[in-house]
Amino acid sequence: MSPRALLSVYDKTGLVEFGRGLVELGFELVASGGTARALSQAGLPVTQIDQITGFPEILGGRVKTLHPAVHGGILARRTPEHLAELESHGITPIDLVACNLYPFVETVRRPDVTEAQAVEEIDIGGVTLLRAAAKNFESVTVVCDPADYEGVLNALRSGEVPLDERRRLALKAFRHTAAYDAAIANWLAGMVEADEPMPGALNLAAERVQLLRYGENPHQQGALYRWVGASPAFEQLQGKELSYNNIVDLEAAWAMPQEFDEPAVAIIKHTNPSGLAVADTLVEAYRLALECDPVSAFGSIIATNREVDLALVEEIGSLFVEVIVAPSYTPEALEWLARRKKNCRVMVAKPGGEEDLVIRSVRNGLLAQTPDLRGVDESKWRVVTKRQPTEAERKSLAFAWIAVKHVKSNAIVFARGTATVGVGAGQMNRVDSVHLAARRAGERAKGAVMASDAFFPFPDGIEVAAEAGVTACIQPGGSIRDEEVIAAADRLGMAMIFTGERHFRH
Repeated sequence: MSPRALLSVYDKTGLVEFGRGLVELGFELVASGGTARALSQAGLPVTQIDQITGFPEILGGRVKTLHPAVHGGILARRTPEHLAELESHGITPIDLVACNLYPFVETVRRPDVTEAQAVEEIDIGGVTLLRAAAKNFESVTVVCDPADYEGVLNALRSGEVPLDERRRLALKAFRHTAAYDAAIANWLAGMVEADEPMPGALNLAAERVQLLRYGENPHQQGALYRWVGASPAFEQLQGKELSYNNIVDLEAAWAMPQEFDEPAVAIIKHTNPSGLAVADTLVEAYRLALECDPVSAFGSIIATNREVDLALVEEIGSLFVEVIVAPSYTPEALEWLARRKKNCRVMVAKPGGEEDLVIRSVRNGLLAQTPDLRGVDESKWRVVTKRQPTEAERKSLAFAWIAVKHVKSNAIVFARGTATVGVGAGQMNRVDSVHLAARRAGERAKGAVMASDAFFPFPDGIEVAAEAGVTACIQPGGSIRDEEVIAAADRLGMAMIFTGERHFRH
């Protein structure tokens, strides 16, 4: 008896070549609908699925392969008992199943898709074929990816597909159907639980898109995964391969300038801004951001919220930069970068891709939270000191309040105008972060304002800032010693605003 292959594919890439190879190896081809037509039009002998089932396709093609004559042939073990049972029912074993699924993910990605259109792209028969064949990998080869066709043919030409390879292909099929089901569940959740920020279950399916040289450190392994159905968030135009740390910093860097409507530049090291500024032009914003901490800018990532032009890349000049990320680049800027900074990773941020949830792995599970995306709502601000901030101070405080939420806690930002002049990040106590920001700012602290991501537990942070020359402060408030902190600000002539909102970043 000839071996039998069942082919039922939406994506017909490589189908005819695969079918021809199977026929040359002595396989009988069984196929459904459009797959059978494609094989027949190529001159290949093919048995229609309804000739196997004795039942026509019904419900507009919704039911084609869901039949015991099909699934009995796939699921039967090659034991005497199972083979005898198949024979008693006139069922022939199926040795290979090649199937891929309706393009549900691509369909629901379309902005104009209707619910009815999406539902029609939910594959039932194909998923069932893949799961059945994958379950019986001891006897059946399952192929869900056209990229595997040639490897399967080569194995068959050598005699058979080895058990280890059949097991690997089964794993691939189960991963494929799991991701497919997750995409459907997530689409439905987007309608049913649209107003629920923390759904009852998370269906997370991701595909590995890149093996990295290593993880955070050379002794750690690393890879980049992307949610199934998601588009790339960034496109690389030139430069060396991105590292794990590059990708982490890239995400942090891109988010910062997008907070502002005016031209903005962020310079990032280890996810913290060494400088952030807003100005009338990107060149001016870059100069101001660089002035904040020019030493730390070496080996940094630079992010903008405007198209990068020749003037900006010439201003960056010989500074060693790991990555530049922007919405777009002029041809002149790209030509200059290719000639002068060929190893610099030049990235374009693609539209969309905003996070619904921020997810972090923990032992035996994960933490999820909504992103910290709320903008500045000055209507909720409260001036708690005797002195009101000036208009210039208030504008600078608004800028600093946005900047500080992108700094690792405990976070302190000194700013003048709309540029950081000192950043104190990641210290275990708040006053040390103030000391660090003051040291970074130096003489520029005189007349600066200060933002703190959380309340001051003691007056010492205010006192250190005032000694450095800070004239106004913005912070959430909420300490049991708020009155002491306010009294210190009043004593030192500092204006202070309570926002009522914290911006911890761990």
